[in-house]
Amino acid sequence: MEKTDEQLLDFDKSRLADWNQERSADALAGEHGALYRNHLEIAQWIDGWVEEMEEGHQIASDPKFQEGFVQGVREIAAHLRQTDLLPDGVLLSDN
Repeated sequence: MEKTDEQLLDFDKSRLADWNQERSADALAGEHGALYRNHLEIAQWIDGWVEEMEEGHQIASDPKFQEGFVQGVREIAAHLRQTDLLPDGVLLSDN
C-alpha cells in the first residue's frame, strides 16, 4: 500500500541539520515529487534498519565502528529527507 505524504513526513525533524518545511512541500509538489517520495521511503527504511542494529544486531565487533556506521547511514537518511539528493538539490546541483 502506498504511503501518504503525511506518513512519509512522520519523523523527528529536530534531528535534521537543515530541515525546511517549505522546501519539502515544494519538492513534493514539483517535477521530482515521485523521486522525493521514494527518497522519503528509503529514509524510513534506513530508520528501521538502524533501529534493528541498535537493538543488538551488530555489524562490527568494534563499538566505535558501529557507532560511526550508524551515524553515517543516518546522515544519508537526513540528506534524502532534506531534498539534498534530488536532481536540483544542494548536493547534486552544479553550483
